[in-house]
Amino acid sequence: MRDLTSDTITGAVISTMRDTKNPRLAEILESLVRHLHAFVREVEPTEEEWAQGVDFLTRTGQMCTPTRQEFILLSDVLGVTMLVDALGNQRPAEATQNSVLGPYFREDRPQHTDGADISEGLPGTPLFFEGRVVNGEGVAVAGAAVDVWHSDADGHYDMEVPGQVDPAMRALFRTDETGHFGFRSIRPSSYPIPGDGPVGELMSATGRSLMRPAHVHLLIEAPGYQRVTTMLFPSDDAYLDTDPVFGVKESLLEAYDTYAPEDGPCRGLTDVPYTLLRHTFVLEPLATA
Repeated sequence: MRDLTSDTITGAVISTMRDTKNPRLAEILESLVRHLHAFVREVEPTEEEWAQGVDFLTRTGQMCTPTRQEFILLSDVLGVTMLVDALGNQRPAEATQNSVLGPYFREDRPQHTDGADISEGLPGTPLFFEGRVVNGEGVAVAGAAVDVWHSDADGHYDMEVPGQVDPAMRALFRTDETGHFGFRSIRPSSYPIPGDGPVGELMSATGRSLMRPAHVHLLIEAPGYQRVTTMLFPSDDAYLDTDPVFGVKESLLEAYDTYAPEDGPCRGLTDVPYTLLRHTFVLEPLATA
């Protein structure tokens, strides 16, 4: 442990962890040290650059609050969140693909019956959503719990809307015996991720866009099936190829069809142009031992 060099310090650090009782923790820490030291050897940061890195991480932590998690945002924009998700949720092509959960899911959401209006009167283009949950053979999954949440027409979630106290644009539904669920709300909009913190500095320094494409979040759970955390994006959104959190997948693109009030499947239900969104979600059975 004396007179360590750049060649011997990695092994010395790892040796100090040899008494770690949890084997998985030992594996993770050893890999972390090896990769971190390899990064430093490759980059050879100056002391000033290392101090800047420490300051960046310090300010990232200081930015975190009960309603804002800057470290999760950092994980998102570095692609780590999607990588963890992709490794942990590998599914066949016919199953609905996962995407990132995002920071706006709330446990305190109301449960609504089929067809309910969950907009809480917020302004925007009416959105009619028709969903169905099935298994890989196309058989309906009845009683599935379906969480829904999305932004408003200005790209704000309910907790960001001034004066909005009650949950809005979010709800829990249960599929009926045909696997169907549906609701009415307002069409979501694209929006920027927070840019006023260290992550925003990183995005600016690398010339990256802050804009997320519009989407509707869904979290679907049913006994005997893998949980699906996903979202549906308009297929014509301008920000699909620059999503800063890398959440877009081709199978999650959907036509957000717009109709005149007197036309389309929902004619007569509103007196202004509306959007209809339809999608079938395919669940994968839980692996059996």
